[in-house]
Parts: sequence; C-alpha cells; structure tokens
Amino acid sequence: MPQPAKMPQVWELLKNFKDLCSRQGWKTSDYEDLVKMDGEYHDFIGTRTIHPSTFRRIAFNKRRAVPDGKSYRNVDISFTAWVFQQQPSEQLIETLALDQELSKKTALYDLSGAYQGKPLCLKLNETNSPVFDQFEKFLKETYGVTFKPLRPRLYEPQTNEPKTFKSKLLKTSTG
Repeated sequence: MPQPAKMPQVWELLKNFKDLCSRQGWKTSDYEDLVKMDGEYHDFIGTRTIHPSTFRRIAFNKRRAVPDGKSYRNVDISFTAWVFQQQPSEQLIETLALDQELSKKTALYDLSGAYQGKPLCLKLNETNSPVFDQFEKFLKETYGVTFKPLRPRLYEPQTNEPKTFKSKLLKTSTG
C-alpha cells in the first residue's frame, strides 16, 4: 500500500480536490473554491485562522459573486466547508455548534493535526453534503487523514450550566 502524500498548503489541497471533482464530472470554478453538484454550490474556504466575528459575517452570508464570462453573477451557496490549517478558536467552534441551522449548512475541518504529522484530525460536519463526504474520503485516501467528531464544550466547567452568548447573529430557540 503506498504511503500517504505529504500535506500541501490548504490552498493547494483544495486545488487538488477540485481537480478530482472535475474528473468526476462535477463543475468547479477556476477562480473560486466552489464545486457545483446537482444544482447546489459547495463552497470551500481554506484558512490558517480567522477572527470569530469575521467567521460569523461570512458564514451567515450565503451568496457569493462568481465569475461568469467577463462579468460576475451572484449564486446561492448551499453548503460551506471551512478548512483550517491551524486549530480554530473555541469561540468559533461554539458559534457553529450552537446554531443548528448554520450547522446543517456549514462544516468545519481542523487539519492542524495533519500539518503536525498526526493523521487524526477533527471535524464538525452535520451537513448532508455529498461533496464534503467526498472531501473526507479524498483526505483519507490521498493524505492518510482520519477524522474524529469535534465536541465543543457548551457548558460552563464550574457550574455545568449551558454557556450563553451575546451575539446578535446567533439565533436562539426562544427568540
């Protein structure tokens, strides 16, 4: 069995995955990390790190401008995967985990372990995106990466009470 390839930078990793998607007949963008399958756009955002407020601003905006010939057009993004080269902040993970609607459309991949030479990485993926499933399979087959579900701490350690957040962008079940 061949040895897994060395992990490339996240942008090169996404390019390699888009090449695979193209070979499978899925439409990919030359300039954006988008994959179109069955009329739905699956957006990949590769980053080392991001501030939680920037994450929220991007995550809640489900439209993207994509090149269309010599101009651009807006498309609705069905699913977004955040691919982190460094460990994302706990606040960012909690933002995603606490919002059930956002969790159904957004996946988070913490590949920091793979960049440290460890094959076990963390993921928070409650989407039903077949493209993201293929991405996980691609990472396992090409780079030897396996995933463990990410379990954020949603309770205060001292009181075991649910954590509360004061973000206007987070929706709550009571309001």
